[in-house]
Amino acid sequence: MNGKLIIVSGSSKGIGKATSELLLTEGATVVGLSRTQGKFNPHSGNYIQYNCNIENLDELTLLFSQILLEHPRIDGFVSCAGFGDFRGFENFSVSQIISFLHANLLSHIIMTRLLLPAMKKQKSGRVVFIGSEAALKGSQKGSMYNTAKFGLRGFSQSIREECSKSNVHVSIVNPGMVRTNFFSELKFAPGDHSSNAIDPIDVAKVVLGILTMREGTVIDEINLSPLKKVVKFKKDLS
Repeated sequence: MNGKLIIVSGSSKGIGKATSELLLTEGATVVGLSRTQGKFNPHSGNYIQYNCNIENLDELTLLFSQILLEHPRIDGFVSCAGFGDFRGFENFSVSQIISFLHANLLSHIIMTRLLLPAMKKQKSGRVVFIGSEAALKGSQKGSMYNTAKFGLRGFSQSIREECSKSNVHVSIVNPGMVRTNFFSELKFAPGDHSSNAIDPIDVAKVVLGILTMREGTVIDEINLSPLKKVVKFKKDLS
């Protein structure tokens, strides 16, 4: 990865943080996007921080224009940002639906749209979306999260077909429950045993494998699961 420049959205926490740390260890330059950058300070000259609220689509457009001006060659984009919200569909207000889809689907689409022309022009690039097992099967109280992840998976499949002639690789990784702060505001979490959840570094290693795969092979999709699926439910968080 020496000499490669990779953009990572959601770089300050969870999977994005683990991926950024691993890429830096492998010699890549990481352009990290997050609205909580202060939580991740790797003290590396190869880590470039940009504060960004991915729900603000106008802000995204301006930011990516700046990034492409300052870094004309982008070798990869790992799209990790997002959050979970699980409740009955009728309990979401219209504004909450819009906000959720902005963060968990539209932002990924818009960021990819802003990067793809440059990747196609240079005839190379890797795009990796962090999806979810929620992209594979609908679940109770998962209406909005399933919608976002199903959409992201379909988007990934479609642009993979569009980009192959330009030598741009597009992949999606669908993990089950990963032990991160994703669950901090939710009423459930993976069980306490190490076999009940995926570690963020496990996902990061898969992402690294995709980014370093030889040019002639594309990893379309990878699904990851904890060895033993155990869910624990918390007391009322209100």
